[in-house]
Amino acid sequence: MVVEQSRAAAIELLASLDDGQRAKIGAPFDTPDHQVWTYLPGDRPGLTLGELSVEQRLLAFRLLEIALSERGLADARAVLLTEAIRRGLPQAMPGSSVDVASDQRYFLRVLGDPAGFEPWAWRINGHHLALHVTFVAGAVGFTPQFFGAEPAMVLSGPHSGLRTLADEQDLGFALLHSLEPGQRSLAVVSDEAPSDILTRFDPVADPAVLLRGLPYGELTPEQRQLFSLLIGQYIGRAAGPIGLQTWQDITEHGIERLTFAWAGAQEPGDGHYYSIAGPTFLAEYDNTQDNANHIHSVWRDLRNDWGTDLLAAHYAAH
Repeated sequence: MVVEQSRAAAIELLASLDDGQRAKIGAPFDTPDHQVWTYLPGDRPGLTLGELSVEQRLLAFRLLEIALSERGLADARAVLLTEAIRRGLPQAMPGSSVDVASDQRYFLRVLGDPAGFEPWAWRINGHHLALHVTFVAGAVGFTPQFFGAEPAMVLSGPHSGLRTLADEQDLGFALLHSLEPGQRSLAVVSDEAPSDILTRFDPVADPAVLLRGLPYGELTPEQRQLFSLLIGQYIGRAAGPIGLQTWQDITEHGIERLTFAWAGAQEPGDGHYYSIAGPTFLAEYDNTQDNANHIHSVWRDLRNDWGTDLLAAHYAAH
């Protein structure tokens, strides 16, 4: 259902655009920069949400509504709002009727032809939000997926106290604090947190850059529940079928092989970092910049970023 609904939404969006907009949003599926991405500020290829009319933006957000869960969509909108607050945009004013995205540089791209039979993809990429969704023969690839927040908690003004990506932090600390001393000695890999996620925005995520940490198999049932909730903060942003498939992949390839690694402060307020890694799944969280009030978080599928395994199977069959 996600595949066909996304196809219909993309076709409707493209049909609503004029020739100039269509030229900016479209690219071949095999464009050389297909896997080039970043979560830093700056321009990217594509059509900005600000270049769309209100009606066209609704069509663009339809793609997000289909691919994301209700919470995932709320997280995406929270990232956009946080960015508006950071930049002092009028959309950040309480009660404003202006679409949050209207004056922000988030670039939408459609790669390939959603009306055809070959693989295609859409992506939205800007400061602290990067979603890449790939469609191959009735299947979906959902990563790389990046969510960030600056500030993680608004400290002043009309939105004072607002927290973005709060559960990614709170569940991480809850799992850390649940560990016994022996477990914690394995989980805490460094007293100093790295300045950013270690996989950065590399086209191919390399789990070798991460330190191992504490294996899932050495957790108590209660700790495993916390660990599962923390993983759910990442895969739970995807629409139900995508998240369920990801969880199935994690368990089939050995959930006991997942590890939890922590670096930096062990209480909120100072720089801290964690990673979760396994044969198919990698997630990183970093909150070190701006006095530990600036979150970066990423989910990578080690087999299927950019639909890699799906594409290999598709091309082998054809």
